Amino acid sequence: MTIFRAARPRVLLTAMAAGTLLFTSACNDSATTAQDKASGTAAPAAASPTASPTPTPKPKGEADPALKPFYGQQITWADCPADPKAEQAKIDISGMRCGKLHVPLDYADPAADAIDLALIKYPATAKDQRIGSLMVNPGGPGASGVEMVKYGAKDFDGTLHTRFDVIGFDPRGTGDSSPVVCYDDKQLDAVNQTDAPDDRAERKAAHVKQSTDHAAACQAKSGKLLPFVGTRNTARDLDVLRAVVGDRKLNYLGISYGTYLGALYAEEFPQNTGRLILDGAVDPAQDTMDHGVDQQVGFEKSFERFAADCVENHADECPLGKDKDKAAKKAAAFLDGLHDHPLTTKDGRTLGRDLAWTGVISLLYGDEKTAWRYLRNSLGWAMMRDKGDYLMAAADDYNGRDENGHYSPMDEANGAISCADAARPAPTPEHAQQAVDRLLAEAPLLSKGVTVDDYLEPGCAYWPFKTQEKPHTIRAEGAAPILVVGTTGDPATPYSSAEQLAKGFAKATLLTRVGEGHGAFGKGNTCIDQAMDAYLTDGTMPAEGTRCT
Repeated sequence: MTIFRAARPRVLLTAMAAGTLLFTSACNDSATTAQDKASGTAAPAAASPTASPTPTPKPKGEADPALKPFYGQQITWADCPADPKAEQAKIDISGMRCGKLHVPLDYADPAADAIDLALIKYPATAKDQRIGSLMVNPGGPGASGVEMVKYGAKDFDGTLHTRFDVIGFDPRGTGDSSPVVCYDDKQLDAVNQTDAPDDRAERKAAHVKQSTDHAAACQAKSGKLLPFVGTRNTARDLDVLRAVVGDRKLNYLGISYGTYLGALYAEEFPQNTGRLILDGAVDPAQDTMDHGVDQQVGFEKSFERFAADCVENHADECPLGKDKDKAAKKAAAFLDGLHDHPLTTKDGRTLGRDLAWTGVISLLYGDEKTAWRYLRNSLGWAMMRDKGDYLMAAADDYNGRDENGHYSPMDEANGAISCADAARPAPTPEHAQQAVDRLLAEAPLLSKGVTVDDYLEPGCAYWPFKTQEKPHTIRAEGAAPILVVGTTGDPATPYSSAEQLAKGFAKATLLTRVGEGHGAFGKGNTCIDQAMDAYLTDGTMPAEGTRCT
């Protein structure tokens, strides 16, 4: 089962309050010139003998002489290192090739320092029909593109693997690409196993301490990286990669947060866009708190649909009773009750309320055929047998914890990249109240106990680096037509986000998957797969308004 993540909350409301749940931000240059501020009686600039000439724009990308060493490098592709996880899963990686890409740490001062990005290539099987490369990103932010290709290779088999070298990369600050490091495994276990307090004042104090401690740890261990892990720099890395592998245009598949990366690339390098698919889309113009509310409502609705389906269609294995209208409330009451009566798993860890909800949310990313079955079983074992191991396993998968207790850099990278991409200002009390009112009305199960105080502080308030990036509509004027894909029942990136992203682009088509779960790629929908293949291989867009059931 392939699950692509949009955001990584331990508890959604807690992450939203911290300002690190979301990733929809971009640079918005609001500076105005002196002429813009001048009064209407001022002489035109062209007539003024003291007017300064228009400065020459600084070249970027391949046109920047300072970046020539990076654009001119050659990747040394070699056999990928042995991977016990791949061997255990019986995944053959012998045909894959691994390498490194050298990129500047700071594109404003490329000679100062550099980092290496981890790469993997799944070479095209039909060399005589090869179109070029297909770059992929699975989301996060913080997820590994190398792992997406390595462990999800079967999702590319067929037309895509025949015609393209499928290339995954770990974005800067993630995976094996100079990862952001803050806490060790024991510290992350302790954080994840601690439920947020129910008392409002205690919850606020705990949040401040946890946020302050975490920011200090990140600064101490990764302070040099933090200002440079934002998505705009990753888009620049992507252009270096495009050129170095010999592609004139970028062909790209981005899922979830990867849609934001693709959109920023189209904004930065519209002339270099080839065929871009943005699946499970993020609206880069939306206020981050409002997006968080939309997401929380989306998960609530998905949870309700799951619970009703459990009772109506799987009564023999459903632990939620016989009343479909009360099923979700019954499950939520059990999960909330784990705050006072946690379960102990086989490895001795404690499954409390927050980890249990994380396990549920993790499985709601998947579709109704596979992931919902896992969720029914996981809840059944917990509710009927007092065994929380399956919910814990789902939470571990979400948090990037393996069976040996080691965490991937995904969570740490998520927070760092999110704060590099957007640090929302403190909302007005009225805006915060509107958010809470909507949560309590439309997502009461996931938002139990939430108050206005949880939303009044600015995002990334304790983070050591303050970004200038801001949400805005991405037009990408001059870019090739872009294919945006949205799923009607997507809880993580609601369908309305795909509509808004497509509407914002100068040239884009929206393809709709009718169904549950996050994203459409890899879900086994023939209509979606054929539309994606046709667009990537031939440039054929699906008809406007196409809906795949």
